[in-house]
Amino acid sequence: MNDYFSSCTLIVMLTFFVAGIVKGAVGMGLPTVAMGVLSAIMPPISAASLLVIPSFVTNFWQLFTGPNFLALIKRLWLMMLGIVIGTLTGSWLLTSANTKYASLGLGFALIIYSIYGLWAKPLSVPARLERSLSPVIGLTTGIINGGTGVFTLPAVPYLQAIGLSKDDLIQALGLSFTVSTIALAAGLVRGGVLHLENITLSALAIIPALLGMWVGTVVRKRISPATFRRWFLIFIAILGLELAAHPFFF
Repeated sequence: MNDYFSSCTLIVMLTFFVAGIVKGAVGMGLPTVAMGVLSAIMPPISAASLLVIPSFVTNFWQLFTGPNFLALIKRLWLMMLGIVIGTLTGSWLLTSANTKYASLGLGFALIIYSIYGLWAKPLSVPARLERSLSPVIGLTTGIINGGTGVFTLPAVPYLQAIGLSKDDLIQALGLSFTVSTIALAAGLVRGGVLHLENITLSALAIIPALLGMWVGTVVRKRISPATFRRWFLIFIAILGLELAAHPFFF
């Protein structure tokens, strides 16, 4: 049992180190990588439990890297409210006993995320549509987050499409990811699946995640961000295919 725990701990630490590198290099991707890799070796609900603290710490830091926090809250509060409601609604899938559908949903979410990132053209959302679209985008993102632990779609494409400056975009992504993480943690607590052992391991994972982020910033200066992002998305697509196929062949 101790050997298994040690091996599992090592895999978790290595996973968050790699996920931190991705986040440091491209500004996002830590939860996507962590959920994708860990769900291949454990139930998605366990992977989501381990994700909570490292995701919160790294995204909370990102949230306060820009100067326009209050302005972004005022602009995006309907989207954030939608994320909370959607996550709490969708979290029943992760916390249910049937992990087959959670794994399948996570796999498809990763595949769609990769396809969009590799081939979709940038979108543009007119300012007049923001107020009506924001809660819909938030609710959809929340449902996907609650069911799979992945909170990038459709939030990331939407935030990229509403005309934010580079600094405001980074801060808005930090806001969205932080709210998503808190809402996911609330859904896991409500489902009674956020156990002390997972919380402890999740807290320990902060160290490799932050170290990975530092390495990622060094990597970003040495290679093309576009090249790194392309291979990252290909890797995520392969993970998604494996997770989507796993319930049918294993």
